[in-house]
Amino acid sequence: MRPWLIAAACCLALLAPPPAARAGEPLHLVLATATPGGGFPAYGAALAAALREVDPDLVLDLRASKGSTENLVLLREGAVDLGLVQGEYAYEALAGQGNGQGRGASLSITVVAPVYAAPGLFVVPADGPVRSLDDLRGRPVALGTRSSGLTAMGRTVLRGARIDPERDIAPILLDHAGDGPAMLRNGRAAALFGGGTGWPGFRAAAEAPGGARFLGPPASAIAAILAASPSLRRMTVPAGTFPGQAEAVETVGSWSFVLGKPGLDPAAVTRLVAAIDRAKPALARLLPHERPSDPRDLAAAVPAEWLHPATAAFLRD
Repeated sequence: MRPWLIAAACCLALLAPPPAARAGEPLHLVLATATPGGGFPAYGAALAAALREVDPDLVLDLRASKGSTENLVLLREGAVDLGLVQGEYAYEALAGQGNGQGRGASLSITVVAPVYAAPGLFVVPADGPVRSLDDLRGRPVALGTRSSGLTAMGRTVLRGARIDPERDIAPILLDHAGDGPAMLRNGRAAALFGGGTGWPGFRAAAEAPGGARFLGPPASAIAAILAASPSLRRMTVPAGTFPGQAEAVETVGSWSFVLGKPGLDPAAVTRLVAAIDRAKPALARLLPHERPSDPRDLAAAVPAEWLHPATAAFLRD
């Protein structure tokens, strides 16, 4: 090589930024969660703590948000590196932008990791009059916050059960996810919709005086619900999942995901996904009522072309 070419190559090497995601070097990623009291903030805090155990220099900076819809906006704007997004909103956003790995991948939001599978349920006071979704007609029902993907899932479940979520019930939209259990206790809401066996609202309702009853859609409605929403899956909540739950509950639910902003550094994603994989035991300890996030679950949860290229490479390897 000519001397001037060698000199130029050396200068470029000196000017190039060092790899952002080498183990032992600081890596800060901003993760958008949701409103206080919901499942996403709890998961974000547990994930950040679990990652510190396996990679102390990998730091997740948690940012509260209004939920899935705002997180998608923040991701598209590049205001955050990562965002937690519920399945229905994630499917709609990812399907609408085409192939995340092909041409224009740097302009696409991509799936970096799974959160957990969240069965959707309505919870009611155990000693109350509501024993099926039909009993919700004419009653106030807390569906969730305005920007939450769980709220969208609740509406889908009601429609599949032939209950209009705007006319057949009195829908309540919360300012904060944590407001729901108190409304259930004081009678302002006859039911509360949520998702996930470790969802804080469910745990609070089940552990309150008098206990709680958990309801899924009628068995005859599940096929119609699944046909209406490709992101939903049939799920079973085993008996004993919640205090006082004597029987299994058949329902539907969806995966939630950690999505990455357009152009998210592949080296950072490689390090993050490997750390999530190693952190499964810590996550299981910190979130005892949820199945630990396992990147391998993505193979069955989303089309391969929606994955971040570094996540896809991890699964191939």
